[in-house]
Amino acid sequence: MENQMKPTPTPYEAQQSFGTFLKDAIQEVNNKQSDSDMMTEKLVRGGDVELHDVMITAQKASIALNATMEVRNKVIEAYQEVIRMPV
Repeated sequence: MENQMKPTPTPYEAQQSFGTFLKDAIQEVNNKQSDSDMMTEKLVRGGDVELHDVMITAQKASIALNATMEVRNKVIEAYQEVIRMPV
């Protein structure tokens, strides 16, 4: 059985892949925030929703946002490190 290796993506393909991944991750954070807002509004209006469900949804949105911010911080740190490298 022959072990075939995947071709290495070009820098452009890698950039596009990372961009798509980043866009999808940000969209997911936005969706979680929207879900949290919707659940909170339902609770305030007296809708059929449990307080603990609202709190769980809000916590998920908060964790997703915090994780995204940490990834952003690490990307910025990596970029700054590359910029400081002597050529």
